[in-house]
Amino acid sequence: MQTFCLEVAGDFACFTRPEMKVERVSYDVITPSAARAVFEAILWKPAIRWHIRKIEVLKPIRWINLRRNEVSGVVPAGAVKSAMKQGKGNLGMYIEEDRQQRAGLFLRDVRYRLHAEFEMLDNNPENNPVKFAEMFKRRASKGQCFNQPYLGTREFSCDFRLVEDETVLTQPLAETRELGWMLYDMDFADTANPMPRFFQAKMQDGVIHVPAWDSEEIRG
Repeated sequence: MQTFCLEVAGDFACFTRPEMKVERVSYDVITPSAARAVFEAILWKPAIRWHIRKIEVLKPIRWINLRRNEVSGVVPAGAVKSAMKQGKGNLGMYIEEDRQQRAGLFLRDVRYRLHAEFEMLDNNPENNPVKFAEMFKRRASKGQCFNQPYLGTREFSCDFRLVEDETVLTQPLAETRELGWMLYDMDFADTANPMPRFFQAKMQDGVIHVPAWDSEEIRG
């Protein structure tokens, strides 16, 4: 499969650790699922599935503490379905009543180089990989996207550019560290009960090699 490369950057990022119940604490680097979401923001089709193969960290890992206003509740799904059927409904939330402050440990001034491939999910002859490859390269080179790519949370949007000539790239961060168990992605085999999958991540000279989904390194 052909490999595609994007360079993404942003002022802030938060790739939330799932073991943190209330406070937002980011992983040290972008997770494969967050990287996949960047590619899907540029090109998503039911016929393909993106797989992240490699993550390169281009800037030093730096942190910032922030307090943000958040709401404690969500609009009930039943109210949304009722409003869709009836054409009206009470879907409002009262910020003053539900607002609460939460502390967060976020990343700042981040830049990554993401390498990914896509897998074809059906055998429809009209859905050939060359068509999707050209479509992705055209959209990425023009800065087009279905929705604004973001770094973990939607308020932390990111810039992106397609990397086509890898012979003139800056070197990754000259640092090696164990990153511990990191969220790989969600397993939607049971759509009613999606389960997280993890892998033992290690950054070697600024590069994180991401194992395949069916690898023995992926644990539930």
